[in-house]
Amino acid sequence: MNLGKIVVVDDEENITSSIRVLLSLEGFSDIHFFNNPKLALEFLEKEEPDLIISDFLMPDMNGLEFLSKAKELYPEVSKILLTAYADKENAIRAINEVGIYRYIEKPWDNDDFIITIKNGIERSHLIGELKNKITELDKAKKELEKYSKNLEELVAEKTKDLSIKNAQLSGIITYCADGIILADENGFLRQTNPSFENMTGISETNLINSNIEKYVSHKTINLKELLKNTDETEILLRDCHIINELSGKSTPVDINFARITDDSEEKRFIGVVRDVTEQKKSDALRNDFIATLTHDLRTPLLAAIQTIGYFIDGTLGELTDKQRLLLETMLKSNEDLLGLVNALLEVYKYDAKKLVLCKTDFVLRDLINQVYHELKPLAEKKEQEFVINYEPDENTVIDADRHEIRRVICNLCGNAINYTPAKGKIEINVTENGENLLFSVSDNGNGIPEEDVPNLFERFSQGTSQKRSSGTGLGLYLSRQIIEAHGGKIWFESKLNKGSEFLFLLPDAIKTKKERGLNDKCTVN
Repeated sequence: MNLGKIVVVDDEENITSSIRVLLSLEGFSDIHFFNNPKLALEFLEKEEPDLIISDFLMPDMNGLEFLSKAKELYPEVSKILLTAYADKENAIRAINEVGIYRYIEKPWDNDDFIITIKNGIERSHLIGELKNKITELDKAKKELEKYSKNLEELVAEKTKDLSIKNAQLSGIITYCADGIILADENGFLRQTNPSFENMTGISETNLINSNIEKYVSHKTINLKELLKNTDETEILLRDCHIINELSGKSTPVDINFARITDDSEEKRFIGVVRDVTEQKKSDALRNDFIATLTHDLRTPLLAAIQTIGYFIDGTLGELTDKQRLLLETMLKSNEDLLGLVNALLEVYKYDAKKLVLCKTDFVLRDLINQVYHELKPLAEKKEQEFVINYEPDENTVIDADRHEIRRVICNLCGNAINYTPAKGKIEINVTENGENLLFSVSDNGNGIPEEDVPNLFERFSQGTSQKRSSGTGLGLYLSRQIIEAHGGKIWFESKLNKGSEFLFLLPDAIKTKKERGLNDKCTVN
């Protein structure tokens, strides 16, 4: 039984093999697998599929490039992107830029995977049928012009066919599990379906001509202004919420707006509102699992590091030079792994809002000097000029989490040393404005390319396109989380080939003499 023609592209043969077995068990027979996207494109130029599945990270051509070219050949065919959890932002980018049908994170749930594939094929068929009907309607129009004498008969025939299709479309909208709305550019609702009514607890009669902002909220985005000012044909909004007026329940939703392109002067949008409650629960469980796993890894790693240390320091006997070299390499690898585990735990704490800030009153200059003397040998090794410009009083006290602020300063200064060429200059600047503390690290290095600016404070952003880092890519991300947890702000200014300056502001951090000596306090952020 032929359930549809599927093209699968992934450079890893074990992935294509597992998909082959899974689809075969489900009765799919017309499946074409490729480990090279260029070979897949050659096939697509000759054969039209019902569904295209592509991995994101592939040599020669990534998933976005491949699916863009596939879209040029078959714009109506459903496309699915396989991506790792860390590449979720790229999956969202694929939805916005390429218009993929879905993205699936590795490893996937087999049942969800099969359902998504079947729905994608069904969607391709529905779009194809709709396209055929549009073609038929165009053909009918020409027939009406050609056979004007039989106008009434032809109109009646085509009207009946159109009524059937409208009834089918109305049935799809009515019984769709997702909320479906029609809104104008000012955010006023013109049509809704029963699912959206259930989400809001309001009947369609009361929803019509009311504004979408009354029912749907977003932390940072004004929906009405977004619809009015956007020129995009598709908009994906995450982290929205709908409050049910009857139950008071808040439902997390994602909304995909598609602009209706017709001859009307008024901009109108179709919105698909999806309840993501279960997805949020699944994400929370997954994050808790990752946190538990990384936490449990620390104990054996610490034990391994301590044991190797006993060998190296001679506690367990003398070593040959080869044995010492091997053990020192093992120790460094285990320490690097422990550092990654600790960084992932810190990320989880911030993402899950479980970080406890333990604020104390401490002398700022002492902390700056400590970090400076720790990093100075690294700067001297590259013959860099490493200086401090400190304006506040030598005994100025600030109220903050000393350990976390030290982490931020080490990150910013370490990055400056790493990305500044030999014999360059790095300056630490500390100023105060009332009770506000401003800290900055400037360098005369290569600067940051414009294409790297949007992702610089994101997770796993490793350096720039000019120079990659061998670290975890979590330093600036954690620095932003730490400063924002203190109620502050972190940002940077950069000019290509001239240098960069990273700054953070801690409001109300500087303590007056009367306030100094207060009890230490810990707060959960």
